[in-house]
Amino acid sequence: MSDTVEVNNSQALPLLSLNHVSLLCRSVRDSMRFYEQVLGFVPIKRPSSFKFNGAWLYNYGIGIHLIQHPSIDDFDHIVEPRPINPKDNHISFQCTDVGLVLRRLEDMGMKYVTAVVEDEGNKVEQVFFHDPDGYMVELCNCENIPVVPLSSCSFKPRLSSFIKSAPAKCGFMEKAMMERLSMEMLNISF
Repeated sequence: MSDTVEVNNSQALPLLSLNHVSLLCRSVRDSMRFYEQVLGFVPIKRPSSFKFNGAWLYNYGIGIHLIQHPSIDDFDHIVEPRPINPKDNHISFQCTDVGLVLRRLEDMGMKYVTAVVEDEGNKVEQVFFHDPDGYMVELCNCENIPVVPLSSCSFKPRLSSFIKSAPAKCGFMEKAMMERLSMEMLNISF
């Protein structure tokens, strides 16, 4: 019996995109200020049926839902967050100018860690930092490394005749996926 579970397209759920990330916070006001001022999110209307303190923010095609943590007292002191570790849980946002991000974080006096990922001559710069509640945020220029489905690449030898003629780089499937994604995004936006 195989440990790998394969899901073909007929079994996949009809998902469109990431809708929102929900975060428990000590202070909705402080977290709102962070997501507005640092990341550029905009507060939006929440459903009036909610009977708990929170806020919804939106930008870049996704939402951030802040929920006041019911067991955290206003008088609790905020514990210093864990060290910034790029291999820890985080939410990541694509950005167009990592240098500008670094300058803004420095101007705001925020602690951050940088990292670089390289693959086949492509380089991604990453910046990691914490929000007021210790949730880690990454900003990167991740578009520099193409999205290539593993199924379109020949990583394991199959037939000796196939290996001799196999292309060195994957490109066709990547292009087809990006074209399909672009068309789906256009359809959703109208």
